[in-house]
Amino acid sequence: MITQGNRDDLRTLGKAYSRDAGDKTGRAGAEGQATAASLPKDVEMTDLPRPSERSRMRRFFGLALPFWSGPTRLRAWTLTFSVLVFVAAQLATAVGVNTWNRLFFDALEKRDASAAWQVAAWLPLLVGVSAVTLSALVISRMLLQMRWREYLTRRLAGWWIADQRYYRLQFVAREQAAPEYRIAEDVRLAIEPLVEFAIGLISAFVTAATFAAILWHVAGSARFTLGGISVEIPSYMALAAIGYALVASLAAYVTGRPLVGRIAAKNETEALFRAEMTRLRENAESIALIRGDSDERDAVGETYGRVVAAWLRVIRQQGVIALVLNTNGALFPIVPLLLIAPKYLAGEVTLGAVMQVVAAFSAVQAALIWFVDNFVRLAEWFASVTRVDELQEALEGLDIGTIIEGDTQIALEESDDGAIHLDRLSIAHSNGRAVIADASVVIGLGEKVLIVGESGTGKSTLIRALAGLWPWGSGSIAVPRGKSIAFVPQKPYLPIGDLRTVLLYPEGDHPLPDEVLVAALRRCGLGYLARRLDEADAWDRILSGGERQRIAFARLVIRRPDIIIMDEATSALDEDSQNHLLGLFEAELSHATLISVGHRPGLEDFHDRKITLEKRLAGAHLTSRRLGKSLWRLFRARDAANDEAG
Repeated sequence: MITQGNRDDLRTLGKAYSRDAGDKTGRAGAEGQATAASLPKDVEMTDLPRPSERSRMRRFFGLALPFWSGPTRLRAWTLTFSVLVFVAAQLATAVGVNTWNRLFFDALEKRDASAAWQVAAWLPLLVGVSAVTLSALVISRMLLQMRWREYLTRRLAGWWIADQRYYRLQFVAREQAAPEYRIAEDVRLAIEPLVEFAIGLISAFVTAATFAAILWHVAGSARFTLGGISVEIPSYMALAAIGYALVASLAAYVTGRPLVGRIAAKNETEALFRAEMTRLRENAESIALIRGDSDERDAVGETYGRVVAAWLRVIRQQGVIALVLNTNGALFPIVPLLLIAPKYLAGEVTLGAVMQVVAAFSAVQAALIWFVDNFVRLAEWFASVTRVDELQEALEGLDIGTIIEGDTQIALEESDDGAIHLDRLSIAHSNGRAVIADASVVIGLGEKVLIVGESGTGKSTLIRALAGLWPWGSGSIAVPRGKSIAFVPQKPYLPIGDLRTVLLYPEGDHPLPDEVLVAALRRCGLGYLARRLDEADAWDRILSGGERQRIAFARLVIRRPDIIIMDEATSALDEDSQNHLLGLFEAELSHATLISVGHRPGLEDFHDRKITLEKRLAGAHLTSRRLGKSLWRLFRARDAANDEAG
């Protein structure tokens, strides 16, 4: 994340960039210079080199490791200590089982039934302790995984959601497919295996050291004659286990390294395929109406073809790795027997010692070839780390762009006179094209203003700027201090929950009496839903477009905001329904300042002023004129509203 310490340097860089951008765009005319200078090109960071694998790891751990140093440190260290205690306990039981093997097979070799049964009597205790410690290790490990994932998910999701980054990211980092999947799934795939890897590495290191000492003590040295010279290799079994593990690990690394990139590419194509299917589902009705099934089937098939190709590359590489792993698996139990057999045949060690040495060799080998056994999982883990880091990189880029643009972005201010002020406002698209140039207007308290213009003149972009969602441009927007503002989009959002939650959104923590909610529903033509206030349903799917827009107006009646900004808020309604709902602004909502974007007939009768955006090369130009009211139509809307309320 961006820290306060480097904000000044970034802002200085942004001013230098802005001056350079202004020089380059001077030929486009003075009217477009201010807008062009504030383009979010630097936000995309496309000209910077891509991070290396090592830098991605550093960035990821910089995001995840504060789990042990921030407010969650007590819980983190408690869980970590618990895991380490049970790892040590599990290792102690493994050493106990190894010692038990020697004692038991020594008794068998001597055919001492009494000693064999005495040793066997300890087995239930060893098994019970091993089962308990292993279960406790699993529970503590899963708790650590869950809490660490919770910390990182909250941090990353909070970063993504705060300050409308989830909205602006789609304009400045279009290559970031499915950020919600990266947070929900890739964070899990980056955290859960990491905990297992850490436990595995610690266990491998301690196991290797412990059982190497057993090999040193039990197997002793190897003695043989070479060219008439007596040669002695101390602790030859431990050295052989280490050498064997190094050779196997090197083979796995050489054959498996290409798998990292191939798994990352596979995950990316899977994400694109999911996004394609989600887009199809979200636009199902439009596609069905225009009979686009064939084209969509071809598009889905083409996208999935890339998934198959990516999977085939992964499968081919995993086949090479499997060859190395299976070869190692075949040699794994044989090598220690071949190495210890001469000493047993010479009578230097007992059968129990042979079994103990074989088990210890296998334990050392398994510990030292941990990398071999986990290479595929490591590749998959790093692919998820990469996707999480890419999202972090995009969010940092968005924040850096906001910082280094500094004074050149749209300034959001407060006014003291109750009016909305647009002062020399210029707005640019994310691709750098000027949308609105040098607009200045004052919208007085309680005034009703209609914004019109042909497609592409920036009407909706102006609404986004008023909402604070669109910082790219220059000039300032000042809204009245202490006034409540409500935004009504063309497709109102309906959250998951009962109808009461839908109506009160986003202020569900401030409940109101049922009478208020029912009255609002009836006033907006939704009286038939009054009995379903406590009914939970998929309201965003079962309600039509017109009903959803009526819900948005019902929210206005309930909240009574001071300023209302609407973007095609009646586009799904027939003209009579539109007139009925807009009549609210001459009744219950007459106090509110209204700014609405629309192009349907009859809208002018409910507004005091019309602002027209006229398309020009250097950005749309704004003109304003007062509107006269059609009294007969206004009276008809009021009568209809009174009839509905009655």
